[in-house]
Amino acid sequence: MRIGVIVFPGSNCDHDAFHAAALEPGLEPVWLWHESRDLAGVDAILIPGGFSYGDYLRTGAIARFSPILGSVIDFARGGGPVLGICNGFQILCESRLLPGALLPNAGSRFVCRPVRLRVENAATPFTHAYRRGQQILLPIAHGEGNYYCDAKTLAELEAENRVVFRYVNAAGEAAAGGNPNGSLANIAGIVNRAGNVVGMMPHPERAVESALGLADGAALFHSLALALALPAAGAAPAQGMPACR
Repeated sequence: MRIGVIVFPGSNCDHDAFHAAALEPGLEPVWLWHESRDLAGVDAILIPGGFSYGDYLRTGAIARFSPILGSVIDFARGGGPVLGICNGFQILCESRLLPGALLPNAGSRFVCRPVRLRVENAATPFTHAYRRGQQILLPIAHGEGNYYCDAKTLAELEAENRVVFRYVNAAGEAAAGGNPNGSLANIAGIVNRAGNVVGMMPHPERAVESALGLADGAALFHSLALALALPAAGAAPAQGMPACR
């Protein structure tokens, strides 16, 4: 199964994402250039982190109008799996594939460190190898990761189980002490109503090898490989599958 990794001017996590996908048996990463409209027959798309177009105007604002994003929007609306990580999450919000916006971090400081997350939704193509309620460690590196939406949207996200990851403290509580950026309701990642587009601020692609200190992100790529294989097998996703590493 082919997973397209988009390259923008200013992307700095594209090679990390490509490497993480290549480690997972069954996934074949391919590059997608921002000026192209050709998705090269991919089965899933990953929009990586970085500073697309230098973050001019606003994070993700210029990338939203790149030629490749028009094709990504069509792909997503057709049910194709799309994951946006960090700047990719910002781009998905700018393109209105996901609701809300990412604001400057509380305290206006860039934050770069591992954070504890709780898996709130283990039924997406990117999370069904986790268990709901499972706590994982993933790194963050952002200056504008403060998720915000209006009260109506937040109520919909909560009621429809569309919060995918939430920042938590060492006790597993979604409290202020576990929130690194001021994000509303400690939200670290969300999914669209159709369930195929996920945006998240933490970096799973930087946490796929134990030798590097963190490996909890590997299950996300394993989830995708399993999800893409399921249509051919005629099966439904299983909840709480063990991580592959």
